[in-house]
Amino acid sequence: LVALYPDPKSGYPPKYARDSIPELTKYPDGQTLPTPKGGVDYAPGEMLGSMSGELGLRKFLEAQGHSLVVMAEKDGEAFDKELEDAEIVISQPFWPAYITAERIAKAPKLKMAITAGIGADHVDLEAACKAGISVTEVTFCNSISVAEHVMMTILNLVRNFGPSHDIARAGGWDIADCVARSYDLEGMAVGTVAAGRIGLAVLKRLKPFDCVLHYTDRHRLPKVVEDELGLTYHPDAKSLAAACDVVTLNCPLHPETEHMVDDAFIANMKRGAYLINTARGKLCDRDAVARALESGQLAGYGGDVWFPQPAPKDHPWRTMPNHAMTPHISGTSLSAQHRYCSGVREILECYFDGTPIRDEYLIADKGKLAGVGAHSYSDGNTTAGSEEAQKFHN
Repeated sequence: LVALYPDPKSGYPPKYARDSIPELTKYPDGQTLPTPKGGVDYAPGEMLGSMSGELGLRKFLEAQGHSLVVMAEKDGEAFDKELEDAEIVISQPFWPAYITAERIAKAPKLKMAITAGIGADHVDLEAACKAGISVTEVTFCNSISVAEHVMMTILNLVRNFGPSHDIARAGGWDIADCVARSYDLEGMAVGTVAAGRIGLAVLKRLKPFDCVLHYTDRHRLPKVVEDELGLTYHPDAKSLAAACDVVTLNCPLHPETEHMVDDAFIANMKRGAYLINTARGKLCDRDAVARALESGQLAGYGGDVWFPQPAPKDHPWRTMPNHAMTPHISGTSLSAQHRYCSGVREILECYFDGTPIRDEYLIADKGKLAGVGAHSYSDGNTTAGSEEAQKFHN
């Protein structure tokens, strides 16, 4: 059972802006890209994450006698009905099927939940472990994609690009209005909450901008990396936030980080700081963020993650001032789709063959957190409130 976002309103693309995408073999840390033994049944660069793309899986699955059900409607009774018979459920962080304890209780055949992308917070990990359901993701598949989106969003906010672009599109030439909120990133103190694959990639990309770089992480980076990038380490997010002009959130969502950015956290930041969040929307108290933008405590907030997803049409982040929000798109570029779809196929091949799944793809296995999940997550559940996603369709 696969939950995918709808096709483009203009229809599934008959052709694309580019004829190909770069061919990569390794990630920056040396980890190899997904290597499904049967290859893939699509051309890299095609749209695979929407309904018609089907993650490129139909031919592969049906050739082995498996049934593939693909749905865009993932928050209501129709999905629940299909889940009752599903052995494997797959969804993307950008259009997540929330696998709550209630859904797990009604899915007796469910053996695995796969994230076509990175992150498993849409799954109640505590309930999944109790039910013996394995949870996997395609670790690193779109980490650089997200890091690039972070850089774009920082520059968008600091240089006031969005409003300036709107003025140009409207036929204006109001330079004073454009630059009234425009600054240089050079010399600013920029800090990341978490310096894993995404956070470290952001720091590396910020280095040439001559920023003063800060980070905090539950696993401190090696000294050689700190020295190379000129990093200042902070023991916690609060002390980092107080020192920085720009704070970017790059940590996973789990009970310890849920709503970590609240009124008190923001009050501790510099007045006029910028907050970037391409990690998970529920890291932040959404009303606290809106209040801080309205008061001017925050000069800008940007990113692409909301809670729930899709965000209800009356979500306050849609209308708050000085934001640079997009739908959740950072990790589903056409380039990233090839990597996470081939990774899903690799995971499925291992599952069907009874061979071990890469340790870096495991979030939970055999009733406990495993692999990268044991490194990055804590026990518990962060799906509470996900029923609000149904409001988007109402």
